[in-house]
Amino acid sequence: MTAARLTVDPRLPIGPVRRRLFGGFVEHLGRHVYDGIHEPGHPEADEQGFRRDVLELVRELGVTMIRYPGGNFVSGFRWEDSVGPRDRRPRRLDLAWHSTETNEVGLHEFADWLDKAGSELMLAVNLGTRGTLEAIDLLEYANLPGGTALSQQRIDNGRESPFDVRVWCLGNEMDGPWQLGHRSADDYGKIAARTAKGMRQLDPSIELVVCGSSGAQMPTFGDWEREVLTHTYDDVDMISCHAYYQEHDGDIDSFLASAVDMDRFIDAVVATADHVGAVRGSAKKIDISFDEWNIWYMDRVESVKPTAIDDWPVAPRLLEDVYSALDAVVFGSLMISLLAHADRVASASLAQLVNVIAPIMTEPGGASWRQTTFFPFAITSRLARGEVLRPQVEASTIDTARYGTVPAVDAVATHDSETGESALFLVHRGRGDAVELRIDVAGLGDVEIVEAHVLHDDDPYASNTLDDPERVQPRTLETRLTDGILHVTLPPIAWAAVALRRG
Repeated sequence: MTAARLTVDPRLPIGPVRRRLFGGFVEHLGRHVYDGIHEPGHPEADEQGFRRDVLELVRELGVTMIRYPGGNFVSGFRWEDSVGPRDRRPRRLDLAWHSTETNEVGLHEFADWLDKAGSELMLAVNLGTRGTLEAIDLLEYANLPGGTALSQQRIDNGRESPFDVRVWCLGNEMDGPWQLGHRSADDYGKIAARTAKGMRQLDPSIELVVCGSSGAQMPTFGDWEREVLTHTYDDVDMISCHAYYQEHDGDIDSFLASAVDMDRFIDAVVATADHVGAVRGSAKKIDISFDEWNIWYMDRVESVKPTAIDDWPVAPRLLEDVYSALDAVVFGSLMISLLAHADRVASASLAQLVNVIAPIMTEPGGASWRQTTFFPFAITSRLARGEVLRPQVEASTIDTARYGTVPAVDAVATHDSETGESALFLVHRGRGDAVELRIDVAGLGDVEIVEAHVLHDDDPYASNTLDDPERVQPRTLETRLTDGILHVTLPPIAWAAVALRRG
């Protein structure tokens, strides 16, 4: 058994626990909307056709804000198709995912679903095949109380009060050649700046997210952020980051260290944004919206979309990855990374929520269940409160092929000085021996252990499926607190959470 020492000190804060860090993402893709959140013929369907069992799981997950309706889908989307009487809404081809969109669920229905789920709406506008005027029209439709043709149209469509959308995304992944309307950084920066200025003329209080790179591996990464922000710095609040991780060719050590890559990605975007601000002589700071992140096995057959010219299915099974215990441990470590950058990451959106690379799965007409990745998200969202603290960690290291030498143990803590509640989130990346942690929590005062969970399986590839939906579950973690020292032993490849409360 190896050993590690940690110190948790409330005098070492990173920033506030921003509730929007626990956001999600719903795209019109595969079985996410249709047969996922919406299945009118299901025994659990409510009066609007939304599955009650899925809503219960979304509420348990603790998702605070949900990005909608895309994703790649938004770059071919006409928002007008998604409002008004359902029987008059057009069926359209979705070129992004080679599917047919029925528009049965649109803006009004999704907003109703969000009300039931207890989540806030983050709305994306189409800057791929549309532009500034359409974005301003959507904002007027959504946020203006009344007195104009568009706001009256919303009222006539059944929504008297505005949707009052606070956060808006200016397109999606516009650096990607796969994106409809893909542009250079210069061209995108110009249309994003024009659109941002126009939207703020209508509603100056909204928050705007400009597209950053689709990933740190993009050949234009860094230059894209610099050029786009040079155009938009004064007009936007956040720049987006997107990152997906998977195990490559059996390289488990590098996969377990994925959060190191996320850390470097965030740090690079922050440095670039601050450079642009410095050049402009601006005191303003651009935050990050990490509005797509997850584990995604892009080379699996589940991720292959139809291609035939005459094959445009409705809600095909796409991107339905089955997640393992190993995936869940990496997933939990990515959440540690997001919290550890709470000073600059203002929001984050898990991509996605139901069926599509998702923590929640459903079977048409049948059951819903929690994937392994459900648990780190739900537990972290529930326990993280107050301020994020940076623990001091002394631990052994692991050599990885992709990311070099990394710590075997990573951690972050949160502390609410008003309630006296604290939480620790831990990951053990080692594959060999267990690690014995001695965690100095004396700085938190006279605390007691409230709950402790560990996610680990002796078979790291064990998963939850329709036939065995509870195969992988978090278990109670054995802990001991003596004289301000918390003693915890983590097995190899494990994620854990410990909640403490001042007595």
